[in-house]
Amino acid sequence: MGIGLIIIGDEILSGKRIDQHLPKVIEILKERGLSLDWAEYVGDDRVRITNLLKRSFASGDIVFSTGGIGATPDDHTRQCAAAALGLPIVLHPEAKKLIQERITEMHVGSEHALDLSSPDNLHRLKMGEFPEGADIIPNPFNKIPGFAIQQHYFVPGFPVMAWPMIAWVLDTHYAHLFHQQASDEKAVLVFEVAESLLTPMMEELESRYPLIKVFSLPSVGTDTMRRHIELGVKGDPTQVQLAFADMLQGLDQFQSEYQKLGS
Repeated sequence: MGIGLIIIGDEILSGKRIDQHLPKVIEILKERGLSLDWAEYVGDDRVRITNLLKRSFASGDIVFSTGGIGATPDDHTRQCAAAALGLPIVLHPEAKKLIQERITEMHVGSEHALDLSSPDNLHRLKMGEFPEGADIIPNPFNKIPGFAIQQHYFVPGFPVMAWPMIAWVLDTHYAHLFHQQASDEKAVLVFEVAESLLTPMMEELESRYPLIKVFSLPSVGTDTMRRHIELGVKGDPTQVQLAFADMLQGLDQFQSEYQKLGS
């Protein structure tokens, strides 16, 4: 079972807004000893969102989805989730109550009497229409809930709402997964070396130590840093120590210039 993230919105793909969700969700997961396995971006297109959700529901993964759960014409996530599961979309009774509480709170101080059955207030209830059988995700910012179904967790696109809601889901439903697998990482900067020269050594390390992964992040260099590769190993702490020592020996044999990085 992996953990995935879906980020929905034309504003992200057009560049009108810079996505903040991906780095923050990685941070939230890392604090709990978890990691993100995949992420996908998709615009406000019903067919694409529905097809993406069909795949993710079939994956068995834990999936967080941000954006598109409002009640404006460009919000399609609620309907797409229902379509992907072949379920009707219905007004969730607890969501209705919370939305009406929010409407009432926002009406305080108004000169006019509150009419919960007015067209605009009835339209607001659409934000509580979810696939049949869904549960709500509490929203500490303004009470308008997200929804959860089949290990998928749908939250608003606003970071101030989405991030505490994602943290709540993890702490409420997945605390038993926190910090289950010890992990370590060690790396060096290797200067002025072709990546192809290091590849056989990297393959040999992964073959010898099956509980680690070797990574290489090449850089063409900057005005203040020469061309280099960040080369490292991550995974099981014991095997990381052994593999890293072997890696340094290999670099010494190549007479490579390198600089150790902090763990």
